[in-house]
Order: sequence, then C-alpha cells, then structure tokens
Amino acid sequence: MWTACLLAAALPLGAPDQPNADLHRLFADYWEAQLRRHPLRATYLGDHRYDDRLEDYSEEARQAWLAERRDFRQRLSDCTKAELSPDDRLNADLFETILIEEIELAEWPGHLIPIRQQDGPHIDLAMMLLSHPFRTVRDYDNYVKRLRAFPAQTDQVLARMKAGMGSGVTPPRGITRAVLEQLARHVVKDVKTSEFHKPLAQMPAELTPDQRARLSQEVEAAIRDAVVPTYRRLHDFVRDDYLPACRESEGICHLPRGKEWYRRLAKHHVTTDMSPEEIHKIGLFELERIHEQMRGIMKKVGFEGDLPKFAEHLRGRTDMHASSADELMEGHREILRRSDKLLPKVFGRLPKAPYELKAIEAFRAPEAPMAYYYPAPEVGDRPAYFYVNVYEPTKRPKYTMEALAYHEAMPGHHLQVSLAQENTNLPKFRRYAGFTVFVEGWGLYSESLGFDLGGYRDPYSDYGRLTFDAWRSCRLVVDTGIHYFGWSRQKAIDFMKANTSMTELDIAAEVDRYIAWPGQALAYKIGQLAILDLRREAESKLGPRFDIRGFHDELLGQGALPLEILRKRMRTWMDRQSAASTSK
Repeated sequence: MWTACLLAAALPLGAPDQPNADLHRLFADYWEAQLRRHPLRATYLGDHRYDDRLEDYSEEARQAWLAERRDFRQRLSDCTKAELSPDDRLNADLFETILIEEIELAEWPGHLIPIRQQDGPHIDLAMMLLSHPFRTVRDYDNYVKRLRAFPAQTDQVLARMKAGMGSGVTPPRGITRAVLEQLARHVVKDVKTSEFHKPLAQMPAELTPDQRARLSQEVEAAIRDAVVPTYRRLHDFVRDDYLPACRESEGICHLPRGKEWYRRLAKHHVTTDMSPEEIHKIGLFELERIHEQMRGIMKKVGFEGDLPKFAEHLRGRTDMHASSADELMEGHREILRRSDKLLPKVFGRLPKAPYELKAIEAFRAPEAPMAYYYPAPEVGDRPAYFYVNVYEPTKRPKYTMEALAYHEAMPGHHLQVSLAQENTNLPKFRRYAGFTVFVEGWGLYSESLGFDLGGYRDPYSDYGRLTFDAWRSCRLVVDTGIHYFGWSRQKAIDFMKANTSMTELDIAAEVDRYIAWPGQALAYKIGQLAILDLRREAESKLGPRFDIRGFHDELLGQGALPLEILRKRMRTWMDRQSAASTSK
C-alpha cells in the first residue's frame, strides 16, 4: 500500500502577466497553508521552514483550518468567473473537488479519534526521524524544539479523545490495545535506548566537541523530561480511561449516523457514488472469478483438494516462507533488479527519483501491514522507500514477494507517484494529489504487469499474484461487511482465511487496519477494475494500433485523477489515436 495519502497544493507563482495569475496565486496560497498546517509533512517534502514545529491539534486550529478552506472556495469562485484554458479548467475543477472533500469530511467526527495503530501523533513523532535533517547545529536545535513541543501537542490530542468519549465516538477496544503497546515501547528507563536518541549517533564531523556536548545534553534532557513522561502519560490515560470507554463493536455503523458516515467515506475513497451494497457484490463476484484461476494452478502443481485446504497447505510449508529478515529483503531486491531492466517495454517515460528498500522500524512493525511506500522529497536529498515488514519473517510467504514488489515499487507506486511529482507542468496540488482510488488502483493493476517484466515464472508466484488479487477483492467484502453490515472482527478474519492464502499474521494485521480506516480498503480493487476496463476498451477500439507504452504514459501523464475524469481523458485519447491512425 501507499500509507502517505497525499493531499496538496500548488504551482510556484508565475510572472505577473501569466494567464489566470489569480488562480495560480490561489493555488500557491493553498500550498503554503498546507505546509504551515502540516509541518512534519513539509519537512518530509524537503521544505525546512517549519522544522521546529509539530502539528496543532487544538479545536481552535481545526476551526481556523475549516474557515480557511471556505475562503479558498470563495476565492476559487471569483477566479473561475473569467475564461480559463482547458488545463486551468481541469486544475480548477480538481481544486474544488479537494476543497469540497476537505470541508464535507470535516463535518463528520473522525477528528475525535486522533490516534490509531496505523497512524497518529504518537507514531508521527518517531517517524519524523526519517525526514528531519541532522546536518547542522540548527537542525539539532529544531529537533529539540520538536521533542519539547510533544507534551503540548499531546494535551491537544487528549482533549480530542475526551471529547470523543463524551459524545460516544471512540475506536474499537481491540485496536486500541495495539496503540497501548505502541506507546509502551517509548516508555524507556534509559534515554540511550530510545528511538529519539539515535540522531546523536550520527552527528556530523563538522560539529565541534563543545557543540556535540551541548546538543547531546539537550537532546537527552528533552527525551528524559518531555518525550518519555508524555508517552507514559498518554499510555496511562489510554489504559485507565480511554480503553474502558472504547466500544466493543468494530464497525462505524455502530456509531451515531454510522451507516451514513460510511457511505460518505466510501464515496471519498472511490470517487464515485457506488453504494456499499454494490461494492460488496463486486467483491464476491471478483472472488469467484479469481478462485477459478487459482484452481487451475492447483491442478498444475498436482494438489488434490479444495482452495481452503491448499491455502492451509501453503501456510504450513516452511519452504514457502522466509527463513530470515535478510532473505525477505534480498528476495525483493533480486525481483526488482530483474524487472526494472524491462520497464521500457511497457513505459515510454520513467521517473528520475531513485528508491531503496527499507525494513519497517521495530517500534511499529508488529501492528504494520506487510509493506509501505514512502515517496522521495521534491528536493531529492534522499530516495523513496519501499518499506518491507520483516517482523516474524518465518511467517512471511515468499510466493507473494513478486506481486508485493511490483505494487509498492516498480512499476507501481514509485513509478506513478514519482512521475506525478516530477511533472512540473502540473500545479503542486495535482503533483501531490492523493486520490486513493487512482493511486492504489494503479498499484494493484501494476501487479499484473509482472508478466511483461520477466516475472511469475513459476506457478506458486503466479498463485501469489492471485492471492493478492483475491485479498483486494476480499477487502470490498470485509470492509463493507465490518462498517456497513456489522460484521465482527473474527467473522472478517474467517472470511479472509477461507478466501486467500495469506498468513494469519498478515490477515489479522490487515483486518485491524480496515477496522481503523473505514473505506480506504475499497479503493484498490475499484481503481484496478476501472484501469483494466479502460485498457480493454482501448485494445478493442484501436486493435493492432494499440500501444501499451502510449496507453500507460497517457494514463499517468496527468497525475492522480478521480475515476470519472480519468475515463473521460482516456476516451478522448482513444478517439485521438483512432483519428490519427485513420488519417494516415
């Protein structure tokens, strides 16, 4: 998956006589507001003006943010009264879509559940170590300021949690226990064992001995006096007050207006008006189709029995699982070394940004999914990361490694996200847009491109691909099941065990993720099906004139898009290609 659902921003302001200069000034103002509002994200993207700050979780800040969005929308209305070029008309339409989503979703009480096992300030602070610079004295001074800002930020988070308790909006008790374990990992007795002490081991040689001594003392004091006590305070509140108030049920359908809330989240994540009932049925239909292909592979390898028995057979085979973390990491590297060489067969444009593999940090690995992708910053001072979960490696299947690598790195998230970020013809809110249905739909579609990249040479790796496809189909069933039809966690786990060959470790982590993040899991399969439909339509319309490289370049050329806009653009491209061929 790609965990950074990126919303964003704007184009550097052009010359004063630039057409529609007011519109681009609006984009620039929005971008600046995004960076101020999310200082850790600004750091991540390579903008270091806010490196001494953490995000403000106060209600006053949230209301100010909402008022700012409404003002942006009014300014957009004023700007679009003038005639716009086709490109700026698309820019304006997408900008309005983002503003509407931000304003309407803020009407629902999601902000009252500020911490989850997947994300939240308690994780963000440690993840800051990935992108916060540690090159100068100022960098370390900013780091100390951020550590010392954590107690005040936690007060704001606690206020949100208490408001949620008062209104009956709390997370499920089961996943909150995982948060409790995450908090406990940062309550250390010796500051030198803290994650936050690690930057002191990499102090640059340019710092003088006196500077090193002062900074070491201040970092250790901040960990001892601010970070550890705050994690302990948050931990104790969750254990003693929050956890008993959390709900026993898993789905948000059990919250006030929960079904209506879920319908809105589903629309947000798939960018269409498909109902939960319709999405649920699509998942069941897709599972039937994929299972038939799986049975063909079972027959090929000579296994006698049904799919659940084959899944249990694979779960029990030690040779189908990694023996160590090193084997997991090197296996993914070898897959990508081979496939990356063949990318020009199916793409005319490739990104410039490099990527690297990285193991998910130990402090968050037990609750994390099997992989993540983190983009490179625009300034290019570090690569993108394909994160692999190596926690309990002997429970990680090797036969799904190919599909996972293609999805998270190349030709999946890294190719799509980097091409969008490097396209300076787009405003930044387009370059960093996070329409999940496009981003994750592309990632899932990319798994099928492994056949073009020298992959899936044995039936088990192909079965792994189908396992991932079935997994994403299960998501449609399970996510709607939990949050709309009221399924229990165990029912969701049992359904996935019966319909995929994923390990129980991965299934439990995935189901907990769906519980914590309603609707997001719908985007993958819905987006993949839309892209596959467009490809079949193009192949049928263009026949032998169909060019897979041209199709992919056009599909990715405008960054992430909502599905209806994507369909319209790709059909216009098909008409153009058809007309060009006819005129020759």
